[in-house]
Amino acid sequence: MSATLNPPTEVDIDRASALPAPDDDTLIAWAAAALDALGLHGVSVAVRLVDADEAQALNRDYRGKDYVPNVLSFPLDDDFPLPPGEARPLGDIVLCLPVIAAEAAEYGKTFAQRLAHLLIHGVLHLAGHTHDDEPERLAMEACETAIMAGLGFPAPYDG
Repeated sequence: MSATLNPPTEVDIDRASALPAPDDDTLIAWAAAALDALGLHGVSVAVRLVDADEAQALNRDYRGKDYVPNVLSFPLDDDFPLPPGEARPLGDIVLCLPVIAAEAAEYGKTFAQRLAHLLIHGVLHLAGHTHDDEPERLAMEACETAIMAGLGFPAPYDG
């Protein structure tokens, strides 16, 4: 009899911004809720909290767009072998804390609400969701809203 190794889901948090944000356990719980809702287990995700300069540089260098984004998602290809029991890297998410704080105030949301929403948004992008056309956008928003509700947050698109 052989046992199948089921690698745990891993979420790594890297703080490159001095702005205050929820603790790592909270951020990990938000990302894990999104991964679980998508049925993604045994994967790893890296989350980096940054300031405007780094977000803009990454956006310019990797997307060719010279502005400061609120979130960036960098999915990884999964066509390489991994040792048994190792979590498959899904990709990286970059969250720009100053932009998120400004948007929270502009949209009448708490910082935690906006940050959770954009972290979930980033996870959905890593999983292949897009908002390039109306049906895709509506499906992605419905998924975000359901995950946010499961975490006790109001719908992110309600004013």
